[in-house]
Amino acid sequence: MLAILGLLFLVAYSLWVLVPGAPVWLLLLIAIVVITSWFAFAFDMIARIALTDRGRRLNFLVTHPIDVLALFMPLFRALRVAGLLKHIPMLAGRSGSAVRGSVIAYALVYATVFIYVIALAMLQAERNAPGATITTFGDALWWALVTITTVGYGDTYPVTGVGRFLAVLLMGGGIVIIGTVSAIVVSYITERITSQRSTDDEAQPPSATSSAA
Repeated sequence: MLAILGLLFLVAYSLWVLVPGAPVWLLLLIAIVVITSWFAFAFDMIARIALTDRGRRLNFLVTHPIDVLALFMPLFRALRVAGLLKHIPMLAGRSGSAVRGSVIAYALVYATVFIYVIALAMLQAERNAPGATITTFGDALWWALVTITTVGYGDTYPVTGVGRFLAVLLMGGGIVIIGTVSAIVVSYITERITSQRSTDDEAQPPSATSSAA
């Protein structure tokens, strides 16, 4: 349910930013979705905290950062879209390849939504600022991709305080994404090496001692 609300929030937020001259009925619909999603996330968080043992409530908050931040920053509310992936049967396996596939799928969804929402928020913060270089969604998306890949051409950059704060969030998210990708690659290489060694051991001829016996 929260994943669907996250998806609806993402659509509403996109319309709010990308259609600045939207009719009143659309603005009202957007406001309803935004307010409803906030109350739903707040109720879910309060209920889960209440059901958690008193001595473990702080640990619950620490281990669920996205859920906590979703109450204060719309960006993290939109990230709950990744929750829809748990309904895909092929990602529910327990083997090494299934777990790795699940991690890859979640990482791709989180990265895509993260970059997209940061670009939207950056456009909203920057487009009317004096001296802004990010005035269209294309500019914002280009800046986000260049920043998260650490290329940094410098042709577009934030000039407002909010924009620079979003840039810091994007940089931090980029480190996490790169770290996740690196871990997946290392895991895959390790599994392949282990598998190859097992195959080579099985293909080796019996030892001389075994033959003599």
